[in-house]
Amino acid sequence: MSVQNPPRPSLTVSGKPMSLPLKDVRALSRQMVGHFVANVAPCGTLPGDAISGDVTTITRICLEFAVGMLDGRDVPSQLQRLQDAASAWAREGVPIDTIHHSIAEGFKMGLDLVISSASGNDFDSLVGGVKVVMELLDTITAQISMAYVRELRGVVSEHHTAVHTLTSALLGGHSTSTMARECGITIAETYTVFALAIPQHREEANPALDSKVVARRKLRRVQAELAKRCGDSALSLLSVDGGTVLIPADAFDREGLAALVAQLSQAAQVGITAAMVETSTTGVPDAADQAHELLDMVQRLEVTSGLYRFDELALEYQLTRPGPGREFLGSLLDPLDQYPELLETLQRHIANNLNRQRTARVLHVHTNTVDYRLKRIGQLTGFDPTQPSGLWYLRSALVARSYRSAPAA
Repeated sequence: MSVQNPPRPSLTVSGKPMSLPLKDVRALSRQMVGHFVANVAPCGTLPGDAISGDVTTITRICLEFAVGMLDGRDVPSQLQRLQDAASAWAREGVPIDTIHHSIAEGFKMGLDLVISSASGNDFDSLVGGVKVVMELLDTITAQISMAYVRELRGVVSEHHTAVHTLTSALLGGHSTSTMARECGITIAETYTVFALAIPQHREEANPALDSKVVARRKLRRVQAELAKRCGDSALSLLSVDGGTVLIPADAFDREGLAALVAQLSQAAQVGITAAMVETSTTGVPDAADQAHELLDMVQRLEVTSGLYRFDELALEYQLTRPGPGREFLGSLLDPLDQYPELLETLQRHIANNLNRQRTARVLHVHTNTVDYRLKRIGQLTGFDPTQPSGLWYLRSALVARSYRSAPAA
């Protein structure tokens, strides 16, 4: 057996219904909308049909709710008109703060009208009226926010799906003109293709935390920063470990690309390693493969994080191609197999751009120890790492050796 709430009494001011100043909802709603347009700055930028249509209609509905509640009636359980309007505003890009600010302004105007004729004897009625107004404001705000966010999630999901489809098509070398028009993204004539490696965040190894949640938060930060820096022009397929990003080649200059990778690393709170190749639209599939092969090579060399360009590592990249040259170069470091500390020193020294002090810090040894090990490497291999010619062979040997004996990065 259901229990119905007892009806609330109608509220009065100076012996008259408190709702009386709000009864002419049509005229008052037009007056309020005019106030919104004049005083709530973003409202002035809305199209005329939106002002005369949805905004005016919803204002009138809110006034009708207010009149009903002040007269003792409950707010209707179904506020579908509010939800429908909020969904439309979300899809049209009307800012949520503009909506809430306009609602607050309307309530302030209505409250001013209600209390304008009150006297000192109406204190209890005014307190009750304010409670009713706050209850209604809470209900309307909650309904609009819920519908707005739900619709916005759908819009974002649709856009994400469209971008995902378009990016996959570009990477697959398929015709994309139709999909580009459908998702509203212009395809550039040339792209900078990035292959990204995103390492684990330190908190992913914390047993007290959910590593999947930490990883997803890291990825969302990267995606948000990419959208902030590139807008809708960046096309990406990313996971928590990295992926592929396509950016129009004219979006950034050389320094800007390096800065972008640094900004993504800062957002992710980890050092991101990126390899890039520029190409025409039709060459995107091959460029993506090339960029990821270059990234794989960079990771094998265990160099510091940052941006690596194909033109800077073209020679090393060529050394990764199968053949007798790679096998010969890979064998040059065989004499170091019995001395793992020498091989590690060589790797770290080259990865640290030949900085002896930095190499010593990484290995937790004295710089004199680094000097001794480099000299010993020269004696065992026949190539002096302190001389340009010897260093070239040793660096090349490291590249070739990683493909001969190590699994893929």
